[in-house]
Amino acid sequence: MVSQQMLELGTARSVIRELFEYGKQRAAVVGADQVFDFSLGNPSVPAPPQVNQTAVKILTEQPDLIHCYTSAQGDAQARERFAQSLNRRFGGDYTADQLYLTVGAAAALCCVFRGLTCPGDEFVVLAPYFPEYGVFIRSAGAQMVVVPPEIEHFQIDFDALEKAITPHTKGVVVNSPNNPSGVVYSQATLERLAALLTQKSGEYGHPIYLISDEPYREIAFSGVTVPWIPHLYRDTIVCYSFSKSLSLPGERLGYVLVPGQVTDAGQVYAAVAGAGRALGYVNAPSLFQQVTSLCCDLTADLAVYERNCALLTGALREMGYHVAQPGGAFYLFPRSLEADDLAFSERAKQFDLLLVPGSGFGAPGHVRIAYCVQTEMIERALPRFQALADSYK
Repeated sequence: MVSQQMLELGTARSVIRELFEYGKQRAAVVGADQVFDFSLGNPSVPAPPQVNQTAVKILTEQPDLIHCYTSAQGDAQARERFAQSLNRRFGGDYTADQLYLTVGAAAALCCVFRGLTCPGDEFVVLAPYFPEYGVFIRSAGAQMVVVPPEIEHFQIDFDALEKAITPHTKGVVVNSPNNPSGVVYSQATLERLAALLTQKSGEYGHPIYLISDEPYREIAFSGVTVPWIPHLYRDTIVCYSFSKSLSLPGERLGYVLVPGQVTDAGQVYAAVAGAGRALGYVNAPSLFQQVTSLCCDLTADLAVYERNCALLTGALREMGYHVAQPGGAFYLFPRSLEADDLAFSERAKQFDLLLVPGSGFGAPGHVRIAYCVQTEMIERALPRFQALADSYK
């Protein structure tokens, strides 16, 4: 006998991965240039040259040290560099001992959920949301409560959110810039969220933590500001990854930030560290602790995503698709041209367009388009999007 929960996770592939695998199979039949795969959020721009240069320098100058274990929470010098970068960029007095380095943002979230969860706890997520949140939360022993989306602009439906928060609510998860919509929560939205959570924390007599999942923080378009949420709400815990900003998804380096202002900050940090221990994470990759900490003020050439966004958004709207205006990340989340987004995604495959159904993100009636691809591919795909739209006329 095996764990039924783990068996289900191991045998039920995500819709995103299924589409990706289908695309590879289809490419073998019609040619890779005839398959327009918008399924996977894999950065399409290379890491800054300094990343490879830094890695080579470290490997050359410290070959006997770099592959060793680090402290479980991460190398102290690397954590200090990250803390100083946050202080320069956002202001504050963050310290190395408030940072716990992780194997990407996924591990950061797992450590936070596992570290915070007590019997009967719930975490509220705001649709549309990253589907793996459900896996992470349930595996921590908590329940996930989904707030339906406000589908016109994908800001927060506060009436629905207030109903979802109960005495069992341990935390609320926000993801801005958002996967899958690309929307950035405005300052006004986040201030209203902070006020609501402050009110509910006082009403229920315990902190409701705001867990800010920020792998797309640096991918924001001209004129769009991504507010620094710890300045707006005291009990904010930040989960971050360098996968997108530095185009390093395969190197798996991220962190949890537990600011000193957080209620019971010392205990929260220790519980996060304890969760990492229980999950067997040992320590984040030692080489890339050093590389990313030395390059953490850099980004890849993120401007290509803004160009791709403008090209695709404008073209789709001209074709009759409804697209909420994204402010960052590298996703569009248009409405499907029929109510059944699964059927729409299947029809799109007839035109070799691979679009992820929105149902898995908690927002049926939409599809996700990951435009972190070559601009030339988007240009070639536009006639296929037009043909797909025409098939509904």
